[in-house]
Amino acid sequence: MTHATLPPASSSQAADEPATDLHQQNAVVLLSGGLDSVTCLYWAKARYASVTAVSFNYGQRHNSELVAAKAIAKTAKVSHRIIDIDIAQLGGSSLTDHSMTIPDGATDTFPNQQHDEVDNDAIPNTYVPARNTIFLSYALAVAEVTDANHIVIGVSSVDYSGYPDCRPEYIAAFEHMANLATKAGVTGHHLSIQTPLQQLSKAKTIELGLSLGVDYAQTISCYRADANGLACGTCDSCALRHQGFAQAGVVDPTRYQP
Repeated sequence: MTHATLPPASSSQAADEPATDLHQQNAVVLLSGGLDSVTCLYWAKARYASVTAVSFNYGQRHNSELVAAKAIAKTAKVSHRIIDIDIAQLGGSSLTDHSMTIPDGATDTFPNQQHDEVDNDAIPNTYVPARNTIFLSYALAVAEVTDANHIVIGVSSVDYSGYPDCRPEYIAAFEHMANLATKAGVTGHHLSIQTPLQQLSKAKTIELGLSLGVDYAQTISCYRADANGLACGTCDSCALRHQGFAQAGVVDPTRYQP
């Protein structure tokens, strides 16, 4: 099995929170059912006293990822909430609008650590407008009612599709807002947004997950998965996922459509 060192907390975490206290604190993890989010779930389980996983039924094209999220949360033995919201009514993304075509992925054109600029023309139509802001807002509410000090989200600036709401600047801005807008924040209980994968490639993410005991066969990352949870193998998410396993030197456990 590949082993990796636990990456440090994101740079947005308050520096005055000693690591020795982490195992007495709670966290909320955004769990989509995909590769990145399950890695974050297991990272949080290794770090915090209690973890609540939050998934969203937001009008996405298929529910295979929610089925996966349920199974993952059960395997990980964490509390799991599925929240119903209707982002699909807003349109603007091929992940929620069936009249739009999900494009195939091309990993050589994706932004990377050397070129992390937001180019509007390069952002694929799989970007869901304001999705991370909406999801983090709900997670923030869950954090308040579960006395959680941390929200963990699997965004990355490496091996990604160029979504603007995956950048460190955005995460830092949301964390600042969260501490201004919540009872916890204004009463001195700092809430941090943790992004353990922010500077990790897909290969390094996979190595980290394997070191934590993640079973990636349970996960679904595909934008076009069928009713049986079989991946298309050609969309952005599939392309990045497959490349990650190849670069990590690990057998890809993804179940692909024939």
